[in-house]
Amino acid sequence: MRNMKALYKAKATATGGRNGSVSTEDGTLDFDLSIPKELGGSGGDGANPEQFFAAGYSACFGSALAHVARSKKVDLGDYTVTATVKIGKNKEDLFQLAVVLDCYLPTVDIKQGEKLVNEAHEVCPYSRATKDNIDVTLNLLIDED
Repeated sequence: MRNMKALYKAKATATGGRNGSVSTEDGTLDFDLSIPKELGGSGGDGANPEQFFAAGYSACFGSALAHVARSKKVDLGDYTVTATVKIGKNKEDLFQLAVVLDCYLPTVDIKQGEKLVNEAHEVCPYSRATKDNIDVTLNLLIDED
């Protein structure tokens, strides 16, 4: 996308990798980082890149859902998107990410919900950036009567 017209940019700097800190240029975010015990770290109180990715993906996908729903004049109600980001090793022993997106759309039926979630996956910038790079599972959560 060399010809992309940038509408906004965010700039963050990490110092010390996963065991350091990260902050944005504008100072909005400023976090200590720590390596989870599951990855061989101390566990500490700091955040980690997978948490940031989960937060960003869930917010971005939620906005994509709202965009798609607005275009179809559908009210999503108090919808939520929860992103679960997993990190592990692939068969080449390289680190790999996988994401599960749990979408709760309380005001739509299953058929319409599936269409909205699938269309949002086509337009969401995070989904487009990860397409064919990581496994992304889309789930539509429903209320049980």
